[in-house]
Amino acid sequence: MFQNKSDHPRHRGRPRSRSDKETRDHIVSVADEGFRSSGYANSAMSTIAHVSGISTKTIYRLFPGKAELLAEVISRQIHRFLMEIDLATLRDLDLREGLTRLMTTYGILTLSEDAVRMAKLVVAESARFPEVSTAFYDRAIVPTNKIIECWLGERMETGELSIDSPVEASGILRGMMIMEPQRASLLLKQRAMTPDEIRRRASECVDCFLCGRLNAQ
Repeated sequence: MFQNKSDHPRHRGRPRSRSDKETRDHIVSVADEGFRSSGYANSAMSTIAHVSGISTKTIYRLFPGKAELLAEVISRQIHRFLMEIDLATLRDLDLREGLTRLMTTYGILTLSEDAVRMAKLVVAESARFPEVSTAFYDRAIVPTNKIIECWLGERMETGELSIDSPVEASGILRGMMIMEPQRASLLLKQRAMTPDEIRRRASECVDCFLCGRLNAQ
């Protein structure tokens, strides 16, 4: 549930004026918490504005609607993932180490507690609000898939990997990495994985994937 801003002590004096960027950042942070705790349907723009300490007029000036706000929340999560994945650095690593680092980062993006909460939101709300699934697909799934496909394609071109399609190989890898633990977490059959557990799973998935995919020397 949203925490009402009135629960916080008020400071005396005139509040410091925030730039539009600072205000947008604050709104996104409040909305992120609200979407995860209360759901998309129960997170009204007026409530987000109130908790953010701004007017409804201001929030609609910065975000045309709730769908755009959700898309921005998702985009910022994916941006953190993209910041962790430096393809130039990965090119300097050997095949196994580079792929393990890539899958570990992908696993943290998709299997951490915050990630599972967002996935639950998308599953629960998409039938009533198609814009939720659209935002998640366009802002989360497509960009992350492209990063993995690009890296696999480069290794295929160098002859290190024997694969027919980077797209298909990416799908296989992603399925191995997240399908079972994510499904179990969504169904409340197991807790979200810890970073250490994600790293171990990434290493095991990469070993399984590379078996039979390495070109014979």
